[in-house]
Amino acid sequence: MAEEKHILWTSGISKSFAGVKVLDGVELNIIPGEVHALMGENGAGKSTLMKIIMGIYTKDSGQIYFEGKDCDFKSPKDALEAGISMIHQELSPIPEMTVSENVFLGREQKKVKGLPFVDKKELNKRTQILLEEYELTQYITPNMKMKDLNIAQIQMVEIIKAISYHSKVIIMDEPTSSLSEKETVILYRIIDTLKKNQVGIIYISHRMEEVFELADRVSVLRDGKFIGCETVANTSREILINMMVGRELGSGYPKNSAEVGEVLLEVKDFNRKGVFEDINLKVRSGEIVGMAGLVGAGRSEVMRALVGYDKLDSGKVFMQGKEIIIKHPKDAKQNHIIMAPEDRKEMGLLLCRSIKENVSIQNMDRISRASFVNKAKEKKICSDITKQMNTKMNSINDSVSSLSGGNQQKVVLSKCLLSEPKVLILDEPTRGIDVGAKAAIYDIMVKLTEQGIGIIMISSEMPELIGMSNRVVVMSGGHITGEIEGEEAASQQTILKLALGGKEK
Repeated sequence: MAEEKHILWTSGISKSFAGVKVLDGVELNIIPGEVHALMGENGAGKSTLMKIIMGIYTKDSGQIYFEGKDCDFKSPKDALEAGISMIHQELSPIPEMTVSENVFLGREQKKVKGLPFVDKKELNKRTQILLEEYELTQYITPNMKMKDLNIAQIQMVEIIKAISYHSKVIIMDEPTSSLSEKETVILYRIIDTLKKNQVGIIYISHRMEEVFELADRVSVLRDGKFIGCETVANTSREILINMMVGRELGSGYPKNSAEVGEVLLEVKDFNRKGVFEDINLKVRSGEIVGMAGLVGAGRSEVMRALVGYDKLDSGKVFMQGKEIIIKHPKDAKQNHIIMAPEDRKEMGLLLCRSIKENVSIQNMDRISRASFVNKAKEKKICSDITKQMNTKMNSINDSVSSLSGGNQQKVVLSKCLLSEPKVLILDEPTRGIDVGAKAAIYDIMVKLTEQGIGIIMISSEMPELIGMSNRVVVMSGGHITGEIEGEEAASQQTILKLALGGKEK
């Protein structure tokens, strides 16, 4: 029987799909008023365990106790009614509906009992109370349509929706992956309030700094097995990484020993009204140039304009000293400038297609002739590059949606590398992937610099910028506010000061 102090307790949870065991005797226990972090590499079984708790999947064996009672939820509706809600990483709002309609979807109060007319005034009132309680009224109003919100605001609405069920346990799956630092502070404040109200929170995150700042305890899964549970106060980053991957990863940042050579790319006087101004940047062969700045600083926008996704008002681009004109992404590709976008699922991949199709789609000129695809050549090229990237898969014919986040990112990189880049732009290359997959991506980046490729890396993770970059260029409010060279010169304090608009001395 579950211990009395645990509001939620699972024991011996096992689950198999098509004969493959994805969970094997997993346990997890949650105390009211605690933040309990759940960590593990992609594919460790975290999402499967949460879906079993929420009644989306049925367990093969094991027990789930909630408030001391043996529970076996048959649907998310059962879990919600009992007092467990979940904020999913993949957001799925109804765009044409308002904030209040999304928050209380399926729980609308009718104007007249028995008639299909929703009391929108009452919905707005209830939503406004929630927004005021969690100090969100300056960002969101009940009447705003979901299609007009940015991804961070949508995330906040999802959090308010979970709270509106008056849940006793809330599962948060990578809740800060789409939030700026300002919005992350708001989330932390909401979590503080929930803790004071004795709500238990299961917090799934790959970000170590979040775990050490927020969590009381942390449980680790590896390959579908429960590895252990530690109090955050008595553990360390190194211990958790070792629990997650079963091996030491060192500092996590490989040494870039590539020789920095000639200037490959030069951006001169880039301007786009209201977005960025007077952007000048150089990238040399064999170097990694980090791009730092807060959300909205203009980093991604500059790179999108560079490769032809967005229109540029003025500015020039030089490749190996020769001026080039880029009006479309195909112009950038022809000049060997390739970009891996920030949102791999929306812009980098076709999730309904196979790994092979995703890798080859950008490189039809290499595998086709007179509009006919050479299937044998396509298979060989795609097999070779995915093996080179050490992509974990059964076959190149598997759906790319079946892969973990880290392996999906490797597919994006495979597609980019087949285009033979001289300059590779990586926008948040390790967002949402685990520490083991991050280490693999870092190794790939270093190997590319050794081949003479110049890399521009946009990242919101300070340690990553400092650990991987030869130089860090900092932007604020659409301007470059400074450039820092060398790991020793770069510090989080220096970068943050420049990112907040302070000029470099």
